[in-house]
Amino acid sequence: MEIKQVYELVNTATSEVIGDSAVVAEDLSNIVDVGEAIFNASAFDAYVRTLVNHIGKVIFVNRPYRGSAPSVLMDAWEYGSVVEKITSEMPQAVENESWELEDGASYDPHVFHKPVAEAKFFNKMTTFEIEASITERQVKQSFSSATQLNAFISMIFNEIDKAMTVRTDALIMRTINNMVLETAKNAAGSTTPRAVNLLSEYNTKFTKSLTAATAIYDPEFIRYAALRLALYTDRMTRMSTLFNIGGKQRFTPKDLQHIVMLSEFKAAADIYLQSDTFHDEYTKLVGAETIPFWQGSGTDYEFTSTGKIYGEPASGNSGSAITASGILACIFDRDALGVMNNNQRVTTQYNPKAEFTNYFYKKDARYFNDLNENFVFFYVA
Repeated sequence: MEIKQVYELVNTATSEVIGDSAVVAEDLSNIVDVGEAIFNASAFDAYVRTLVNHIGKVIFVNRPYRGSAPSVLMDAWEYGSVVEKITSEMPQAVENESWELEDGASYDPHVFHKPVAEAKFFNKMTTFEIEASITERQVKQSFSSATQLNAFISMIFNEIDKAMTVRTDALIMRTINNMVLETAKNAAGSTTPRAVNLLSEYNTKFTKSLTAATAIYDPEFIRYAALRLALYTDRMTRMSTLFNIGGKQRFTPKDLQHIVMLSEFKAAADIYLQSDTFHDEYTKLVGAETIPFWQGSGTDYEFTSTGKIYGEPASGNSGSAITASGILACIFDRDALGVMNNNQRVTTQYNPKAEFTNYFYKKDARYFNDLNENFVFFYVA
């Protein structure tokens, strides 16, 4: 063990604390141990100086990771492959001839009126696996008891679980992100009822000159954005063709609406809208799940990274990747996107020659977008 004398440092620190001295530079390497990957030459006793220090406490970093992706998991089935989704359209109204009777006219009740219906088929699955080898005999020498050994192996399995969770979260978010890119591509850079540029609307309506970087810190803009989201949650409950790319007649009741907000926007709304009122129910944003970023945090965790989606939509025909920036929130129908047939399993194989066990964690799922269902996203640009 390396032992440091720190009497000079604690005397100096005391002078700083009680006000007898100005703040000075301190060498904290004499106090804090930041750890090393292997024992060094000082890992011996201070008596005969030949006895290797014994490990007194073993700490296993074994913290479970819950994940944070929005909950869009759906049902599963065991047999069959293709998902068939059948929809129909409302018929048109015609003249009520009961009130247009004419002498000698014929009124034919035997005309066939074919309903308008269509089917869409989904038949794509994604899969990946994570592999790990676990030994027992070979690693026993590094621990003092079976309890420590079990804790070590439990930690390894927990790391695998975390790896599966992080990757599953990423795939779920890409399912949402693709719908954003599809909608942005359809909007072709302009604001539409499906791709709502809140910043452009606000600056035009109130003759302001806010930028995307400053808008989420402006209380008045946040109020306007909250107003627009609240209006859309009401508007989407009425039958309309405006809120889906396919132009289909759709409506989304509030209990079937899924709302996802960037945490920077949600946090700003919570602070700016409720800090100056005793009745936060008047300004509170609609209930939503929050996410720290859409695609990734980048290396800076700035809004320019967290609010950005960059990729090529699954429908193709875009020619190259497109960018959607400054995304604050989205509202979509439960049937617009999701994850079906989520199947996670583990298979094992023991190797008797080398005495270890291989674990194969496998993940299959179907991630889908339906462009005929309601989906609206809100952004600043």
